[in-house]
Amino acid sequence: MTVKMTAQKRESSNKNSALTELRSKGNVPGVVYGFKTETTPVTVSEIELIKTLRESGRNGVISLEIDGKSTNVVLSDYQMDALKGSFKHVDFLAINMSDELEVAVTVHLTGESAGEKEGGFITQPNREVNVRVKPSDIPDALEVDTTELAIGETITVGDIRGTVSYEILDEDDFILVSATAPRTQEELDELETVSEEDAEPEVVGSEDSEEEDKKEA
Repeated sequence: MTVKMTAQKRESSNKNSALTELRSKGNVPGVVYGFKTETTPVTVSEIELIKTLRESGRNGVISLEIDGKSTNVVLSDYQMDALKGSFKHVDFLAINMSDELEVAVTVHLTGESAGEKEGGFITQPNREVNVRVKPSDIPDALEVDTTELAIGETITVGDIRGTVSYEILDEDDFILVSATAPRTQEELDELETVSEEDAEPEVVGSEDSEEEDKKEA
């Protein structure tokens, strides 16, 4: 599904004052480039940008209208203000809907694993996979069913490669999820001992220094 959004052309400027003024009015500076498109500085409403991304997802196709002309784009890159949590800049990549793209897709785990039922823990070392797919077929997420995952087992890209209709670019041994055994009481006791040792107060002075203090007194 393609979501519509509007943008306005802006004068190309790297002056902090001009960019700050744009952002203070609720707009986000950006640039559009790519397929049959001249690199064009633009500005978009931050409210509309957030709404659009909620509807389309991180990798969704956006029909971006600039001066009455619509171009199919995807969000290529963005910068955030760490303190305010707002967008500082966005890059839109114009695309050919017939060409495949390389994008990162979130890995979403489903089901309660056999390992969890046995008291184990699920770990997810990699939360995204890289795929090559046509824009209209970009998945919202890669669903990985963990129901049959027992303690000591892993699910890798090689295990699920044949279950999807698009190409996964990561290697077969790329681990998506694993089930680990619960800690033994011995391991928990050892951790507790280490914690207690770390918590011991540092000794100030020594027996020799105490003897010297007595002599001086």
